[in-house]
Amino acid sequence: MQLTGVSPVLLVSDLDASVAFYRDLLGFTCEVHGEPPNFAVVKRDNAILLLALAPADAKLVPHWHVVEKMWNVYVRVDNADAVYADVQARGCPIDYSLYDAPHGFREFGVTDPDGYDIGFGQPLQ
Repeated sequence: MQLTGVSPVLLVSDLDASVAFYRDLLGFTCEVHGEPPNFAVVKRDNAILLLALAPADAKLVPHWHVVEKMWNVYVRVDNADAVYADVQARGCPIDYSLYDAPHGFREFGVTDPDGYDIGFGQPLQ
């Protein structure tokens, strides 16, 4: 028996804007579901995120609003420098630049349309 993956679910205020961000700026493929669309599966390599449309009156609170410098999603990568270069080439705004973090990862972060901090990191060892 094995656990085969984890897929964080992010509540989003505008599914179209979120899908465009993850597809165009981060290079994920996106499958949209529902009529009208209210859910998306976004995938890049083995990283899968789920996006669920929140009710119009919902208050979305990114983790960093509660705990300073806290991600909503942290994506492990095998080459942080290459992912960083790819995301920059796509024109994605960078939240914090590539650096070697004290917790042992080479990482950078971006912020999605709802203010969620998405970190990308490669173990230093």
